[in-house]
This record gives sequence, C-alpha cells and structure tokens, in this order.
Amino acid sequence: MNREEMNLQIEKIRKQYAEKDEAEKGFDALRELDKEVKRPAKVFAYTFGTAGALIMGTGMSLAMDAFGPKKRVPGVLIGTIGLAMMCANYPMYQKMLDERKKEYAQEILDLTDNMIFEEE
Repeated sequence: MNREEMNLQIEKIRKQYAEKDEAEKGFDALRELDKEVKRPAKVFAYTFGTAGALIMGTGMSLAMDAFGPKKRVPGVLIGTIGLAMMCANYPMYQKMLDERKKEYAQEILDLTDNMIFEEE
C-alpha cells in the first residue's frame, strides 16, 4: 500500500470519529426526510406489483389446462385481473409519491434553504 492510499484510509477512519458540523447534520436530516417521503410509495409499489404478478401467474397456470380443461375461462379472468393490477401499479405509485411530496414539500424546502452552498 503506497502512502497516498494510506492517507485516504486514515482520512476515512478519521471522519468516522470526528464530530459532524451543522451542514453535515442538516444534510443527513434531509436525506432521512427524503427517504421517509419515498419509502411508503416504494413499499406499496413492490407489494402491489408482486401480488399482481402472482395473481397473473395463477391465472396463466389455470388457463394452460394444468388443472383441467374447465379452468381455462376462470384462468383467463384471473390472469387479466393480475395484468390490470400490474398495469395500474406505476400510476398508483406515482400518485402516492406526488401526494407525499406535496405533504413534505415545505419542510424539505425549509431545510434546504439554509443548506445551499454559496460560491466562494
């Protein structure tokens, strides 16, 4: 390991033990707030999309005569419901995310007003 790499490692370790200044604390708070805004929409989208995919897969299995020829029509209907869920997933996610952004917009703007770095 050369001297430059050692200095980088030393700085990395040093940062772990040094106290954070106000700008770093504010930036950490901003990142956490941003995650708080996005997390519920993401959890919903993953859950709803997965459920839609599973329902569509169930319908496909039934439609392919895997369980008998009389299951084709219900299989197509079930598969269509799952497909509709997957198609509706992104617009629902976007709507939920937009609503949460509106709810937290003022708080995030207030935090960022004090954090914008001015050119030196």
